[in-house]
Amino acid sequence: MTISESLGTATAAPAEAELGASDHTSRGGHRVREGLLAAGFLLPSTIIFVAFFYRPFIKLFGYGLYRNNASGTNQRYVGISQYRQVLTSHDFTEGLANSGKYVLYTVPAGIILGTLLAVTANRKLRGIKFFQTVFSSTVATSVAVASVIFYVLINPQVGVFQVDWLANPHLALLAVSLSSIWQNLGLSFVIVLAGLQAIPEEVLEAATLDGFGPVRRFFRVTLPLLSPVMMFLIVVLTVFAFQAFAQIDILTQGGPTAGDTETIVYKIFQMQTPGKIGQGSVLAIGLFAVTLVVTLIQFIILDKRVHYGN
Repeated sequence: MTISESLGTATAAPAEAELGASDHTSRGGHRVREGLLAAGFLLPSTIIFVAFFYRPFIKLFGYGLYRNNASGTNQRYVGISQYRQVLTSHDFTEGLANSGKYVLYTVPAGIILGTLLAVTANRKLRGIKFFQTVFSSTVATSVAVASVIFYVLINPQVGVFQVDWLANPHLALLAVSLSSIWQNLGLSFVIVLAGLQAIPEEVLEAATLDGFGPVRRFFRVTLPLLSPVMMFLIVVLTVFAFQAFAQIDILTQGGPTAGDTETIVYKIFQMQTPGKIGQGSVLAIGLFAVTLVVTLIQFIILDKRVHYGN
């Protein structure tokens, strides 16, 4: 190596080191700016969550430690004993049983019917957009409106079907479930239809060329590709079912006889009096714990069966 080459190498090394240090500093500053930008975007939602969810939820634990008199003017500390008493009471077990039945009535039926409608409407036909709009219309329907429409349909005096299901202790909860299935049908339809339209056409064409008929192609190809959508729907509809209240309050008020259709949320509503704030708070925490456990079990079981491939 000549003297000039040696000098060139010696001069280039510090320059490269200085350039690398400058590049590292630039990347570090870019990360800081991105972090501050992300924090700025997250701050409004964080404030809302803390003010309207986390703070009230934490206060529920405190309310559950006290028992009030009938007028709510005097509190007595009872500690964890109120949690044991309420969570093992007949009100909690009955409400949990009714909520569980409601989940079983509404979630499978809602997903199956929504999928059938989505598969039917996922066609390139003239005028199909009209039917897609009709099938998804219940998304814009509130629980109160859906419940009133259903009540008019099955009213035993002036209804279209004139059945007395809401007055039957054995059919009342199922009848209320039908209104929820219809009301959630639009959501199920929209989510499944979006999943179907995201499946590449070449995958379905390849299955057809391999000799798969429509039914076999759906169960062997389409349904596995829809598994992330199905998992989302199962979790969301289950949470909706555990939170059912308005349709029960409008259609049965917990009847026809006491406790027949009283879900946990309805029982919490009944305890919103000054003397029962503590018991209602414990029921709310119990509902949160049950919903959380059921959701975690669903994620653990379903995630192993979900296909996330492109």
